[in-house]
Amino acid sequence: MPRLSEAHSRLDAKDLPAAMAIYKEVLAAAGDRADVLVTISGDLGVHGHVNEIIDLIGFRYDAQRHGPATGLNLLQAYIAGRHVEAAQHLLDVLFSLGRPELEERLFGFSNAIGELMAGVGAMAESAPLPAVANKKINLVSISNPIWFYGLEEVTPPLLPQKEGRRRRVAFVQLSQPGERNPAERPDQAEEEMGRLSRAFPLWLAETFTFSAGYESIAVLGLWENEGYALLGPEWAVENIRQLNDSNERSLDYVVTGYLRQLHADYELCLRIWELRKFRELKALTTRWTPGTADETLRAFHEQVRTYMEWTALPACHGLPYAAPTTPLAHLGALDGSASLFLADKGVLPRGQSHLALTPFGQAVTAMPDAIVPRLALVTALLRARRLGESIDSETRQQAQTWLDSEAAKTLGVSGLVI
Repeated sequence: MPRLSEAHSRLDAKDLPAAMAIYKEVLAAAGDRADVLVTISGDLGVHGHVNEIIDLIGFRYDAQRHGPATGLNLLQAYIAGRHVEAAQHLLDVLFSLGRPELEERLFGFSNAIGELMAGVGAMAESAPLPAVANKKINLVSISNPIWFYGLEEVTPPLLPQKEGRRRRVAFVQLSQPGERNPAERPDQAEEEMGRLSRAFPLWLAETFTFSAGYESIAVLGLWENEGYALLGPEWAVENIRQLNDSNERSLDYVVTGYLRQLHADYELCLRIWELRKFRELKALTTRWTPGTADETLRAFHEQVRTYMEWTALPACHGLPYAAPTTPLAHLGALDGSASLFLADKGVLPRGQSHLALTPFGQAVTAMPDAIVPRLALVTALLRARRLGESIDSETRQQAQTWLDSEAAKTLGVSGLVI
């Protein structure tokens, strides 16, 4: 057991090879002890190393000799790694133990396996971030609402000033299972589905910026030196662990998911992962048509907030939050803001970026009383001017008229000139 404690310390220090060396040594001498197997599988699971659980424990585990605790750890590893047949077999074995106190948990695992068998998500088993023709995908983390950059010095501060312990959550660009190879169709990233796959995490990260108790980031993928990337297979646990390891401060939750278009229907699934145990807590799914998009997305947005216990901050903590009444228009402005921001920073090549100003005017028109679309239009025009983009006089005047209004003076942004 002291050797296992040492291995645990190695995992905390992110030295997996050293921990694995200790585990193999211990298993060679005591690989049939139930306490050894449950400790190793538990420690590896907490640190997100599900493949290593399978490699070290899978062939050793015997339910009758070792009991259910190790079996539950191994079952979670099979499910997280999308090893459907192995998970179903182990589930049957655990049910055969006839332990009433386990039934509720086992039925929950049964539902999760059923989703996998039905092909929901079609995740890769434990793939690294996708690469094509030796090209690399870089992940860009955005820690503020994308329209806020350029307004950092506004007084009083627009964003809420939070205190105390905050849970850190990352919202990842949605995957698009079944899409063609991005190397064959680089323009896919600028089509509707590509834009929506980026805008959803930006929307959710923005939403949780205004929630008490949360600190949020949005994560987007870009091909190295070549513009936006599409994410094909859904993320596996290994991808989530890589994202967590790449952050200076550990994450508490990661929200991944997929977006699919089935004829005229759209399907969106979000998966909420808890990183303390590297387990999937919940999958939320919705579907809409062009005619029901705004109504459906408003309801889904509220469902996500409810599940994650989103709590509005008091009015005195910066700009008050209001959920967009026309989500599609808001999503269009968020994606447009991301393109202008990343192009302005030199991260997104000018020839690969979607720099049209139309979505910002559409959002303002759709939500004339909302503040955020106005702020998004202002920062978009400031970036467009720096990039040398042409700005039509009507759009410029629309923004400047609002900047001269009492509402803008109250927010402290009236001094900006477009």
